[in-house]
Amino acid sequence: MPVPNVAESLPPESDQPFNIGEADDSLPRMCALFEQFGDTYRVYSPLRKASVWVINHPDDVKRVLVSNHRNYTKGLGFDRVRILLGTGLIASEGEFWRRQRYLMQPSFHRRVLTRFAEVISAANERRLARWQALAGAGEPVNVTDETSEMTLEIVLETIFGSDVARITADLGHNPFAIVTQEPARDLKFAYRFRSLGKVVAGMLAHRRANPAEHFDYLAMLQDARDKDSGDAMSDRELIDEVLTLIVAGHETTASALNSTWYLLARNPEAERKLHQELDAAPQWSAPSLTEIESLAYAHNVCDESLRMYPPGWLISRRAIEPDVLGGYEVPAGTDILLSPYVLHRHPQFWQSPESFRPERFDAEHEQERPRFAYMPFAAGPRHCIGEALAMYEMLVHVYKVARRFRLRLTTHEDIEFEAQVNLRTLHPLMMRLEPRV
Repeated sequence: MPVPNVAESLPPESDQPFNIGEADDSLPRMCALFEQFGDTYRVYSPLRKASVWVINHPDDVKRVLVSNHRNYTKGLGFDRVRILLGTGLIASEGEFWRRQRYLMQPSFHRRVLTRFAEVISAANERRLARWQALAGAGEPVNVTDETSEMTLEIVLETIFGSDVARITADLGHNPFAIVTQEPARDLKFAYRFRSLGKVVAGMLAHRRANPAEHFDYLAMLQDARDKDSGDAMSDRELIDEVLTLIVAGHETTASALNSTWYLLARNPEAERKLHQELDAAPQWSAPSLTEIESLAYAHNVCDESLRMYPPGWLISRRAIEPDVLGGYEVPAGTDILLSPYVLHRHPQFWQSPESFRPERFDAEHEQERPRFAYMPFAAGPRHCIGEALAMYEMLVHVYKVARRFRLRLTTHEDIEFEAQVNLRTLHPLMMRLEPRV
């Protein structure tokens, strides 16, 4: 793609170097730098021994992720991701990534997702039974831990089906529970998590020795074939993709649900409108994707939660060849960061960006902002493959919980968020349950 006309050579640079994107305080500092410099600026990273660019305008986001995406590869931070996830879809590149994406895409089609309706609904019902008991005892609920455990249950059952129960019985514990039990995402966790590859390999061997029909992602990935060669994934490739689905499919959805209950509790008018819609909706036991998507205001609530607190708060890329962003020349090899968190609060494109207003996602407001001012699941060819499944899980959970309970904060203080691998609450979100019926 041709390089646009160049207006200036380099954007402004912060006079305070820090390892942007990797330091614990990266997000608040990026918000402050956006206030100071606007849509395009640089920060010198001592760790990288180079300046990292930050872009905040939807037009530049579109160029990097969509219209000129072939000029950009994965950027800083992905060396650590590869330690955790190997060559899974999040970390892989080039032709290998394209092959894997092609093999996996059909498994995330809408008609496939609806077949998981019972799995998603049953996990919610089990959780609600527990919450009912806690409410009856007058005890608060640790919403952070509860939603994390529930989404892990769902992701494991959609990937492994009945093998989860078999493995848990054989080992005497669920080996994948470390995902919720260990919040740190350091090298120690990466080593323990990678060791789960042996468990997945054992499942593959068991299925080959005991042929049976399975409907889950492990079976779908085993059956996937390359369109040219007809080859299946190797076991190593399968394991990396499965481990990637566990991490990506669990943590982001759990964080999003956690934020949703916090925001609803802080905004009683939005909660009232949600209850009004849900009370008028049919009583579905296991709603299909189409049925649950008919709840327009509930969908708006989830969208607005993802706008304010996108779990994937940072995206990194590296320029392969020179380009121009924001009217500035981008040298080849430049690391570039873009933050959905900052983008979703850009005052040029969002009215009252700090306010929780689900109505802004009504259909009649779609033309009020650029398409790439909102991208909680990234954008372009590398957008999150599990976006529809994540929204399905969120909507079913909101539907089932909000019909039965009001969730009330146990403190009047603002909740703190931390931006690590994902954006999440710094401390567990404790809430009281008030039965609605």
